[in-house]
Parts: sequence; C-alpha cells; structure tokens
Amino acid sequence: MRQWYEDLFTNHAKKYDEEEFTKGTLGEVDFIEKEIEFNKSYKILDVGCGTGRHSIELSKRGYSVVGIDLSETQLERAIEKAKLAKVDVNFIQKDARNFDFKEEFDCAIMLCEGAFSLMETDEMNYVILENVFKSIKTSGKFIFSALNALFPLYHPVKDFLNAEPTSVVTENDNFDLMTLRLKSTVTATDDLGKIKTLNCNERYFMPSEIYWYLKTIGFSKADIYGSKLGAFSREDKLTPDDFELLVVSVK
Repeated sequence: MRQWYEDLFTNHAKKYDEEEFTKGTLGEVDFIEKEIEFNKSYKILDVGCGTGRHSIELSKRGYSVVGIDLSETQLERAIEKAKLAKVDVNFIQKDARNFDFKEEFDCAIMLCEGAFSLMETDEMNYVILENVFKSIKTSGKFIFSALNALFPLYHPVKDFLNAEPTSVVTENDNFDLMTLRLKSTVTATDDLGKIKTLNCNERYFMPSEIYWYLKTIGFSKADIYGSKLGAFSREDKLTPDDFELLVVSVK
C-alpha cells in the first residue's frame, strides 16, 4: 500500500524546489564542508536526496556524491538539475530502509526530513540509521536533521507550517504526546496542478531519543544542536523554538 509521503512527492519536484525551506542550501553545505575539513577526496552519501539540492552543490564544490531517494519524480528532477549544472552525481532510486552500502562513504547526510521522521514506525526509522552506520567508514561523520519534539509542546505546528506561501497547506493537526507523532491533513498542489488531500503522520524526536538511537547502533559520538535554515552551527543550542534539530555524529 502506498504511503502518504509517496503520494506527496509524486509529481511534486518543481513545487518542492520553490518552497521556502529549500533556500538555505548554500549555508548548509558550507557547514558540511567545514565539518569534513574541506577534504575533497571524501565520498558523500545523501540519504533522501529529493531533487538533489545538497548533492549538486557538494558536487559543484568538488566532492564525489551518491544521492538516494524513493521518489522517481524527485530523482528525475535531480538528474535534470545536475545536467544543467554540469556536474556528475550518481542518483539512485533506493528505499532508505533497504540499502546495503558497506563502508563506502566518508560522510553521510540526511537533511530536511530526508526519509527520517516520515516512516510509519520507530523500527523503520531505526533501520535507516543502522543502514547509514553500515555505509560509512570508521571515523566517518553522519550529519542529519529531524523534527524536534520540543517544538509542538510550545508552538502550534499548523501555524508554523502555513506561515509562508506554500504548495502544501496544513488543514488540521494533532500532536500525540504518547507517541510524539503529528497527524495532520494537508492539501497539496503538484506540478501538474492536481490537488491532493493527504493524511500525514510524522514522528518528532526528543534529543535524548536520538542520542540513545545513535549510541545503541554504535556511533561513538552524537552532538545535537538547534537547526537554523541555511545557517547550521555548533553554536546554536537546541531550544523549543527550533522546528528541527541538527545532529552531527561520528562512527
């Protein structure tokens, strides 16, 4: 059975690239480069790469990048954009819950809900982290963002999501304190002008959960920060005002 996120991202690539949250790519890649000490020999895995905005920018800066995503139409857009940018990125259609790279990468990234947080169960989200762990080399870094469970405790999520003009409008939402899941109904207009009504179910995470997940899997270090659009920084302490949390972990 198709899930809501599969329907959302079908024929939604151009609309996705117009969203406000996609405008911070340059600053986010600046942070990634700094974290890997500008080592151009690094091979980077982009999990849930979407339309390839981080993958393409990293490739422009001289890195070897593999981007994986479940959505065929998102990847088609990514390939088109890479050709226009005259860069070589290996985009592959793969499910983040089912890939089998073995210590092939020096660094992995998973940004802006790239697969993680969208999954139906905690076990699925855990498997994604395990797969990334297996794919990077010892001492390799894993940089990712996730929905911050502190945010809905203090802020109405619907108002935050609808604050900017968007092709995905949240009609109603309900945050479950027991499961830390936000169930919402959204209307989304795709690239073909088709309007879809979707019942979404996303997992928000407490920082302590993320830390426990990563340490249990085997990561030697996990640092968690606030996530600012286009301005990732280790100086930003995580607060309830951050919609996403930023994680920098080391295998």
